[in-house]
Amino acid sequence: MTEAELIFRHFPGLLQQQRAMFTALGSLYAEWNERVNLISRKDFGHLYERHVLHALGIAKVVSFPPGSRIVDVGTGGGFPLVPLAILFPECSFHGIDGIGKKIMAVQGVVQGLGLKNCTAEQVRSEDHKLRYDFIVSRAVTTLPDFLRMAKHLVPKGAGKLFYLKGGDLIDELRPVRQRLRVHALAQFFPQEFFATKKVVEVEL
Repeated sequence: MTEAELIFRHFPGLLQQQRAMFTALGSLYAEWNERVNLISRKDFGHLYERHVLHALGIAKVVSFPPGSRIVDVGTGGGFPLVPLAILFPECSFHGIDGIGKKIMAVQGVVQGLGLKNCTAEQVRSEDHKLRYDFIVSRAVTTLPDFLRMAKHLVPKGAGKLFYLKGGDLIDELRPVRQRLRVHALAQFFPQEFFATKKVVEVEL
């Protein structure tokens, strides 16, 4: 069984082209990880579980409508950006991050996949002026701090954030004034890694 089979098992309706892209992710990330430290060497053996499948946890709680524009703030090595772009080919995805080397690597992965609906740019969220329908991100900072630096990227009252987070969030979420829902990823993925992992959905 290939490592990509983990993705196919949880998302059985993938098209052949999507399956090929998910399969190709392993070798592409291995190549780029040698040049830019995207994922720790200790963690790289768990690429599909802890990075690809984790990113796709967002797709278990939302199905982005065709034509949606989604920004991944602090995309780092391209998670959740790249897996979501593969899964939703009729949406457009843009990843932003302040670290140029990581953006270069993400652009290399996107080009290697031939992924047409995904771009990446070196820019801080505070300096980015475009508007999107949705924001996604993976544990960049505490949620209140993240909202302060990124909520301007969607129209007020008309956008949502899907934020991948782990651990006990009670204290962290208490100051948040926006309406939110917390989705436990353990209800979708049985692996121990997901026992405390969540998607926090925030109405902006």
